[in-house]
Amino acid sequence: MNLKDILAIGGQPGLYKMLSQAKNNIIVESLTTGKRMPAYATSKISSLGDIAIFTLSEDLPLQKVFLKIFEIESGGPAIDHKSDPQTLVSYMEKILPDYDRDRVYVSDIKKLVQWYNILLEKGLITPEEPETETNEEESANDTPQPAE
Repeated sequence: MNLKDILAIGGQPGLYKMLSQAKNNIIVESLTTGKRMPAYATSKISSLGDIAIFTLSEDLPLQKVFLKIFEIESGGPAIDHKSDPQTLVSYMEKILPDYDRDRVYVSDIKKLVQWYNILLEKGLITPEEPETETNEEESANDTPQPAE
């Protein structure tokens, strides 16, 4: 699962996949509808690969949170993002018992669950990805550096 090309755009529902980049905008495709549109530099655009969830010990990347949900749900969908706030909070406690309750709001939990379900529906969440990513990181770190 590579979340770098999956985007959340402020003011737009759902998630988008980046297709191409121009001077003043990027062309994105909605994961839910398949509709393409430009996203301008003035929009608040966030890559899911750059988002993390606050915990009491460290910030946990969204990819790891999605994999925890995947494990807990045995590869199935999460609860509905329109569930009542108490249900969402207790679900989050089940996923990440040490999440920071002061900095992670119910609206954040709703987005997390909604995004997970969208990515799962599109087959973008797979359990074996962290191993390949670690191998890529290790091979990137093994590259010889030029002598000074």
